[in-house]
Amino acid sequence: MDNRAEVREFLTTRRARINPRDVGLPPGTNRRVQGLRRSEVATLAGVSVEYYTRLERGAIKGASPEVLDSLARALRLDDAERAHLFDLARAASPVARPPKRRSAKRWAPHPSLQWTLDAVIAGPAFVRNGRMDVLAANALGRAFYSGVYDMSGQPPNIARFTFLDERAHDFYPGWDAFAEVTVSILRTEAGRDPHNKELHDLIGELSTRNEEFRRLWGAHNVRHHGTGFKTFHHPVVGELTLAFEGLEMAAEPGLTLTIYAAEPGSASAERMQLLASWAADERTAPHSPAPGYPRDEGL
Repeated sequence: MDNRAEVREFLTTRRARINPRDVGLPPGTNRRVQGLRRSEVATLAGVSVEYYTRLERGAIKGASPEVLDSLARALRLDDAERAHLFDLARAASPVARPPKRRSAKRWAPHPSLQWTLDAVIAGPAFVRNGRMDVLAANALGRAFYSGVYDMSGQPPNIARFTFLDERAHDFYPGWDAFAEVTVSILRTEAGRDPHNKELHDLIGELSTRNEEFRRLWGAHNVRHHGTGFKTFHHPVVGELTLAFEGLEMAAEPGLTLTIYAAEPGSASAERMQLLASWAADERTAPHSPAPGYPRDEGL
């Protein structure tokens, strides 16, 4: 991945989204660019126009933390965007240490991790990497993501399901929002680990096969995705509104443990119990696709 191009496009898109009025500047009537001018960003960041121009052209190697902080404030970056900017600067350094990678084809959960996942019995629990491969899950996690698991090709990957499987539009009632989150997670990972071939291959596949992915990828949005609520429509039990918590794994840097939970006593909690019963039946019966989820043969 071309780091200079990533820096250029990230800074350009962040600058373009800022309304001059929001930073105390007159809008003017003679603007030829959307958002702020380079000179205005430079002034707000306390650097010369020449220096900021070099940064925006991708020459971010050697930029000090103080400069990056000033730039983040000038561009009104949120925490995820600020971290992404620092990741891009770190990747540009010739002595940067690449993140420790977990290849989904070679990595397996140690027994105690699987025991921990299996101990979660009221909701789906799973471990993913930044590429959105599902590396390990409890029984409810596998039942919940049955559509992801029965796609052809391994490993199971949430991003591929989201963009390359039509069933995703039923599973995610608010598909547009899920698609944006998915791309933001991948973009964040690309900044953190820009030389990851498996990640590049996935991005290339999705870009080639899905126009909406290409559009969202070009927006250069990043985000931290740690907690909140989501609504799904599972083909076996119907609508589920679930809280989620995403926990970074201290023992496995780069991996995230996610747990979904329904509000106690809610209709979603009752449906989650039905899903658990269905999952138990599936474990004791010959394998067959979930109702509403015919086995994918072509994606």
